[in-house]
Amino acid sequence: MIKPDGVQRGLVGEIITRFENKGLRLVGLRQLIPSNEIAEAHYAVHKERPFYSGLIEFITSGPVVAMAWTGVEAISVARNIIGPTNGREASPGTIRGDFAMDIGHNIIHGSDGEETAEFELGLWFPNGLSEWQRDAESQIYE
Repeated sequence: MIKPDGVQRGLVGEIITRFENKGLRLVGLRQLIPSNEIAEAHYAVHKERPFYSGLIEFITSGPVVAMAWTGVEAISVARNIIGPTNGREASPGTIRGDFAMDIGHNIIHGSDGEETAEFELGLWFPNGLSEWQRDAESQIYE
């Protein structure tokens, strides 16, 4: 998900391009301003943390772009493209390393595992995903 800071800074196209250039396939895309209900469900794991209310306020402050990507080891590949949570510690060449300076306003969220991804995809894409096959995949994978 591209967070409100990434949308406001006009980074949506750049971020999508990075995932596509790597070889991942976009199977879901949705822009919306999250409701408190969706935001609270998405970040429920952080409910007891001191930053939770600020996180909910931030993520509902403007439009986000929810995305679903697929490909071989898509979660780990995406997390490498995204970089560590703290933008100041992220390596150049990653999304956060190139565009983020903060932990809270760090441009993008990526699922950290299969179970989390399944939950988050169900939350952000209740009508399912758009499955399709890219003709060029034979040139991406052996």
